Amino acid sequence: MILRRAEKSDVDSICDITNLLIRDTLITFTTKERDAASVANDINARGAAYLVAEIDNQVVGFATFGAFRSGPGYARTAEHTIQLAASARGLGVGRALMQRLETVARGMGLHVLVAGISAANPGAVTFHRKLGFQHVAHLPEVGFKHGQYLDLILMQKIL
Repeated sequence: MILRRAEKSDVDSICDITNLLIRDTLITFTTKERDAASVANDINARGAAYLVAEIDNQVVGFATFGAFRSGPGYARTAEHTIQLAASARGLGVGRALMQRLETVARGMGLHVLVAGISAANPGAVTFHRKLGFQHVAHLPEVGFKHGQYLDLILMQKIL
């Protein structure tokens, strides 16, 4: 497995991973699929804070972070996203991506990473707990997708 900074050439692979999750799961509350231009803009804007994992020269996952909330008081807090292709789950790819992402976050002076997790994705709660994230909030029925209301779980890790 290779972990590296995302590049423009990774856009299509990232779109494939995230758009499958957007279309077919409740992992994300997002209903609008990502296009190549928006992913390329994110990669450009986030720089070192956008990572991919490769196995056999194929991108199988990505992790990134961005602003948690606007305003200078939140400048040392970020919300992250991590998504894996089904073929990469259970192989340690997610753990490796998150550990590298935390290193990048510390290097950029961040103090807290926040995870916003769909309650329909209990595996993500377990994953984050194993990485030292703590459950800090449960927001009932704040999301709506595929005809159902969804709860949001917030977890955080102080770096």
